[in-house]
Amino acid sequence: MSSSAELLKRLSAPEVAEGLASDPARLARLARLLLFGGETLRAVDLANRARRLAPDDPEVERITKLVLGRSVPDWHRSILADEARNAAYDAALRRTVRAGSRVLDIGAGSGLLAMMAARAGAAGVVSCEMNAAMAGVAAEIVELNGYADRITIVGKHSRQLAIGTDLAEPADVLVSEIVTNDLLGEDVLGCIEDAVGRLTRPDAIIIPSHGAVRIALAHYGNLARKQFASVQGFDLSPMTTFDGRLDLSAGNENLVLSSEPADLFAFDFASGGPFANHRASVPLTSTGGTVNGIVQWIWLRMDAEGTYENRPSPGASSCWGVMFQPLPVPLEMRPGETLTVHGGRDRTSLWMWVEPGR
Repeated sequence: MSSSAELLKRLSAPEVAEGLASDPARLARLARLLLFGGETLRAVDLANRARRLAPDDPEVERITKLVLGRSVPDWHRSILADEARNAAYDAALRRTVRAGSRVLDIGAGSGLLAMMAARAGAAGVVSCEMNAAMAGVAAEIVELNGYADRITIVGKHSRQLAIGTDLAEPADVLVSEIVTNDLLGEDVLGCIEDAVGRLTRPDAIIIPSHGAVRIALAHYGNLARKQFASVQGFDLSPMTTFDGRLDLSAGNENLVLSSEPADLFAFDFASGGPFANHRASVPLTSTGGTVNGIVQWIWLRMDAEGTYENRPSPGASSCWGVMFQPLPVPLEMRPGETLTVHGGRDRTSLWMWVEPGR
């Protein structure tokens, strides 16, 4: 073991923190050191201890905010600003939850969906969150809003939950928001396969009930600016090796769809899986003009009445981005001409391609 690793191990020992209990600022600085050393869980624990020991100390506040903030991905904040997403979930929960319902929420985040379920009348909500810092803040938010008597935040991954330990009984409703820009990145398929049936009643309602990876032909007018062909007279074209996909906003003004959309992959979450479709091919019919890539976004069916989609269009807004994959070379396509897009996926990612020459 290297000397730096040995030092980090010694610093993370419980007795070190106990020795600093009378000096919250040093405890906070230790948390910061552990965070940068990769000891995230220990860092979050110590940062929260420092906050409790010195709630009014401005230095402790700034250091602990640095630690807790860096341990939480930015999208935990951005999803809260997506009014359409929030409204879709709230409406589905209001239609679904009944007095006495037991709800399981996978991916607590801020606790928003859990509080929506409680507001809709749920008798009890168990909401799991594997990010320790986020779980702590979610518990604070739930208490602040007066729902601590009906919502339990559990700092675990959903696979670690057990009936009789974390849930008193199987859930009547399972709600989750563990999808990414390509739908799959947070292992939504694996989590649903594990939870449905094991943690839910046979007739439980699943929100969202379905999800799809949706694609279309497109032209992105700023593509040349994103690809480094030449800088200061030097040929940097090999940099395009890294141009797998571009993450764009749904409302990007330079992105124009060049075909009607189609679902490359579609999943019935309510079935609980297993989800076995690992390959797919779909023909896309061009509306005409220059096509320089394929754009991909997500579609969710919340329940029988509600859907959410971050379809790209000028002025659209979504917490999820759309993924633009450049074609090897731009194509001039006639209206009605088709291009077949092939797709593959594993548990947490997907990829697309077209046959050479087309």
